[in-house]
Amino acid sequence: MAFPLRSPRDMIGGIMVLGRILDKIRLNAVSGLPPGYHLDVIPGSRTFDDRICCLLGVEFAALSARTLQGGTDEEVLEWCFENGRKPDKEHIEIFNGFMMKRGWRDAATNGLIQQRAEAGLAHREDIVTFFDLMDVEEGRAP
Repeated sequence: MAFPLRSPRDMIGGIMVLGRILDKIRLNAVSGLPPGYHLDVIPGSRTFDDRICCLLGVEFAALSARTLQGGTDEEVLEWCFENGRKPDKEHIEIFNGFMMKRGWRDAATNGLIQQRAEAGLAHREDIVTFFDLMDVEEGRAP
């Protein structure tokens, strides 16, 4: 079986990371997340979950509740637009660019290096972003 979370690079409505967050919400509701994975916003930490909610202007608890009501990813995204905000193409492009490069020569680099080492991948200097790390850890090529 393939890893139960899609790549953060996969898009819904042109937005990266959202599909992965919805996968985590759904998986957690039925069987829990794999060890080492977190769900929701962590106070004092800028998680991908937090960043998606900020982009869409919705609270994580509300996004979770709506996701678990059922429907397609696109329907959940439309709900976000109606109950939060709908970013324009420029904001989505900036968001995606930021997220794709997170960990590469930025404030999160030290965290990426630490997580790469904890995953037994310290030797993999080709893993330069969190997206790369997630994909490698989950059996996908970066």
